[in-house]
Formats: sequence, C-alpha cells, structure tokens
Amino acid sequence: MGKTILVLGAGTGGIITAKELSKKVGGKTKVLLFEKEEKNVFAPSLLWLMVGKRKPKQVYRNTRKTGAAGVEVVIGEIEKVNPGQISVTVKGQEYKGDYMVISLGAEQITEYNLNNYGYDFYTLDGATKFNEQLQNFKGGKIVILVPSLPFKCPAAPYEAAMLVESFIRKKRLTNKTEVSLYVPEPGPMGVAGKELSGAVRQMVEMKGIKYFPEQQLTSAAKSTLTFNNGITTEYDLMAFTPKHQCPSVIKETALVGKSGWIEVNRNTMETNFQNVYAIGDITFIPLEMGKPLPKAGVFAHYQAETVAHNIAQKIAGKTTDKTFNGNGQCFLEMGEGKAGYAGGNFYGSPLPYVKMKTPGFFWHWTKVWYEKYWFFKYF
Repeated sequence: MGKTILVLGAGTGGIITAKELSKKVGGKTKVLLFEKEEKNVFAPSLLWLMVGKRKPKQVYRNTRKTGAAGVEVVIGEIEKVNPGQISVTVKGQEYKGDYMVISLGAEQITEYNLNNYGYDFYTLDGATKFNEQLQNFKGGKIVILVPSLPFKCPAAPYEAAMLVESFIRKKRLTNKTEVSLYVPEPGPMGVAGKELSGAVRQMVEMKGIKYFPEQQLTSAAKSTLTFNNGITTEYDLMAFTPKHQCPSVIKETALVGKSGWIEVNRNTMETNFQNVYAIGDITFIPLEMGKPLPKAGVFAHYQAETVAHNIAQKIAGKTTDKTFNGNGQCFLEMGEGKAGYAGGNFYGSPLPYVKMKTPGFFWHWTKVWYEKYWFFKYF
C-alpha cells in the first residue's frame, strides 16, 4: 500500500523535501506540498530588489511550478494541524498522511505600526516600495531597523545597509545622506563568533554607515523612532525587518516547547510525535554556547535533505542513517559588486567554528549563479 507524505510550507526546506522525496520514493508514494502563497519568492533576492538590482517579477515564480512527478501542490491557508493523527486541514478539507514534515518558517508580523512609516524589506511589496522611494531620494537620513529578535537571515540587515550605502554613493548623494543601522543585538551575527562579528561590523562602519547595536525599539512615529535607552532618532526613509514568531496554527498544537518554537532532535529533526519532523526557521535548536541555531535558509536546505533521505529509508524498510551536522554558509552582499562568504560548523564545541573568506567579486557572482540555479532546478 502506498504512503502519503505531508510537507507543510513551500519555502526552501519544504521545496527541497518534496523534490528529494519525489526522486527517492517514487512508486505509489504520494507527496502533498502545502503552501498559502501563489507567488514563491526567493528571499535572498529581495535585497537586490530593494536597491533596484532586480525587478519584482525576477524574484518569484508560481508556487504550482514546484510540482513534479509524485508531488501535488495544494494552495491555501492551513487551518489546522494535528500531529497526533498526522493530518492538516486546508479550506475545510482534511488531508491525512503517514509522515509529516513541517517547514512553515516564521510567521512575520509588523509591530509598532512600522508599516505606516517605513517598508518591510523581507516582503516583495515592501522591498519594491522601498526601492521606489530610494530611486527618487535626494538626500536625508535613511534608517535600516531591526525592531526585535530573532529574525531570519542574520546577515540581511547588514547587507541591506551596505547595499543602500552603495546605491547612495553611486548617485553621488553621500554628502547629503546619512545611512544608519539600529539593531537590538550586541553585534552582527553573534552566534558565528567574535572574530566574524567584528569583521562584519568593520565592513559596515568603514562604509560610513552609523551602527547602533543594543537598541531596543519602544515606539515609532512618522519621522522618529524611540528606543528603550531614551535615544530618539529622526529619519526620512526607513526599511525594517518584521517580527518573527511561531505560526499561530502551530502554536495551537503540542508541538511547541518552552522556547515558543518547535523543539526537535537536532540531528534528525524529529519532533515528539512519531513520523512528524520539523525543519528550518520554525524550529528551536540550542547550541552549546547557549544561543539557538540561527534562522537561515541554508540550514533548512540541509535539514530537508536529511529528513527526505531518512523518510525514504523508513519507507524502504532500511536504516535511517543520515544526520544534520550543523554545517552552514552564507553570502554577505557588500555593494559595488562585491560580497563576503562565511561558513563553518555551528554545532562546534564549545563554540561554533565559522570563518569568513576574503570578500570580493567572486562571491557576489556565486550568489547570482545560485539564484539562477535555484529557479532552474526547482521551478
């Protein structure tokens, strides 16, 4: 009798899980991929979109195109998840499976009414509208703001600030413009270690960007932001990251632990429900240093490969012999056609072991190549 596998969410992790399973299991096994959005955005490209390096239509594809032999795409909001019964409900219809992989990412919401004053560059609409304002910018104060922790892609706000500064420099508006970055964390990409964090901060500040760490936003208004230390700053144009939280439909289940996220076996991505896995941003994986594994697409990618392999092994009656080992990498866009590249083992003991390669044009073009590869391979 054929098996049914439910994959929740068509982000990086969900797409790779579904595609890998379609290749590995075949036969009578059915893979159902659930996604609420018709437009499937490649999130790393939003940084280029916000500074005019991409057009909106270049950074997304139709979600239905992720379907393949053995993969059925179901578009609609997930109304209920029952991990005990391995079932989900979409538009009133219940779908039951033998295995479930939850890759719904983080639910993103706007706090402090920031959407009334600035642009959420983690969304297609926000990045597009920020770019429209930037193209007509004549000078003033530009703020890149992180209002709360955690947020996915730890490098993104720093990349955004450097790309905006590069745009301003090219437009010869440097003498008329101040670019500032306000974040609640003590330094960039802290989980990666002091050396890498210091290197990223140096990159930012060498570009003349004003960097303000440990700034927790408490209120926002038109043209002004206020932080918990009493500091108030004015701005003319603002881009911000949204608040990230566990999706409401998952909060209603017994999957969520004390962390507020799904807690899993860090090597196999198994939850406390049999044959139910969770991968990517929706998970909470504590590291030895006391901080959680960052929320980043690269981890969802490798976790997806692990889970797909092990489910296929289970279906075939074989040993589940693949583990996620904590390795990860990321590009760091710097503007002017250059990028950095950092990678290593985040499960390192007692601290993650992460190093950065010498920044240059090569890493930027490698990221461009990966964007093209992603769309070609998965759509």
